[in-house]
Amino acid sequence: MTFLFQIFFLDVTWVDLADIGLVAILLYQVYKMIRGSLAVNIFLGILALYLIYLVVRAAQMELLATILGQFMGVGVLAMIILFQPELRKFLLVIGRSTELNRDFFKSLAHWRTRYHDDFDVHEVTEAVKTLKVTRTGALIVFSRDAELKSYVETGDPLDAEVTKRLILSIFNKNSPLHDGAIIIYKGRVKAARCVLPVSENDHLPQHFGLRHRSAIGMSESTDTLLIAISEETGRLILARNGKFLKGLKLRQVEQKVLEYLHKEEPEKWDELPSEPEPVEAPDVKV
Repeated sequence: MTFLFQIFFLDVTWVDLADIGLVAILLYQVYKMIRGSLAVNIFLGILALYLIYLVVRAAQMELLATILGQFMGVGVLAMIILFQPELRKFLLVIGRSTELNRDFFKSLAHWRTRYHDDFDVHEVTEAVKTLKVTRTGALIVFSRDAELKSYVETGDPLDAEVTKRLILSIFNKNSPLHDGAIIIYKGRVKAARCVLPVSENDHLPQHFGLRHRSAIGMSESTDTLLIAISEETGRLILARNGKFLKGLKLRQVEQKVLEYLHKEEPEKWDELPSEPEPVEAPDVKV
């Protein structure tokens, strides 16, 4: 190892600098994931408890140090349980950004493209157009690689062909299936009335309702693309990777869905500019 310089009694090498740099990147990525969620408070609580443990042990307070030491002994297991959503999201981010993952599945890209060519996305966008106009709430999940069995099982199984009439009938306000999400996988509606995780991000707009927050929460936990339509305003958003786009025209929505299914998404999907959302005219009583 090449010696660089010395700090007091420490010999600093290139390996040490690389080690510090990698740890800094890791901590920054963890911070980005837990920022704006309850996980920050939990992490600070665990850190404070650990600092107290160090002080108590240094002060040789044996009884209290023993009690706190028991908590520290199961600290790793406790963190896995408490930070399960964040750990899942972290592993998902690693899987998306790994070059090996891209190269390994590159051979399957043509097969997925041929398959999704049979899926008529226009049926979905036509249904979305009607849902927006009638201000009918809707939540649509697109999955290209995973069947999402754990989420499908929370709803009612359908395994039906995707059509405009089916989507409109599901989200009709008088339908028993309208309250929840539909999951589309392999060109078919696998289930309706599915329950999705709600995002805990405190930085979301205040006017976002449960459907919009569920769409973002699902995109944080899984590699999916979601369409959410507000029942109050007819506002539409696309959610992906914990980010969202709003104010999109129908042709842009259809393009984003096709890019997702064909794995042709730009790397910075969440930073793409969206057109300004049209301002709704106030209701005037005559």
